[in-house]
Amino acid sequence: MKFLIGYDGSNTAKAALAISRTYAKTFNAGIVVVASVEGEIISRDFEIEKANANLTYAGQFLAEESIPTETQILIRGFRPGEDIVKFAIDNNIDAVFIGVRRRSKVGKMIFGSNAQYIILNAPCPVISVK
Repeated sequence: MKFLIGYDGSNTAKAALAISRTYAKTFNAGIVVVASVEGEIISRDFEIEKANANLTYAGQFLAEESIPTETQILIRGFRPGEDIVKFAIDNNIDAVFIGVRRRSKVGKMIFGSNAQYIILNAPCPVISVK
């Protein structure tokens, strides 16, 4: 089995990481931790550096339990939700873990919701964590 976690270093992402570790131990699965980087080229270097630091943390957290782990930065020009769904499809992922931030209905309408996109379009079960 292979699980995917979209990880951005937020508290909700850390909670999803902890739950994915429990599931991976239970089902003897490996985990792919991804960070999706988008935005202007000017700020992209900073975002890549931040993503690398987040992925290093996640990799070490999973290594504590000897869980087979891959980390990857996705810089493909998609929004994070689209990036994660496309990655899950391309890599035959068995489950996706995501942290969900609380946002008002108006905020979701204006900005969209990556979590909502993943839940509605992923090719596999999605475990969302608050």
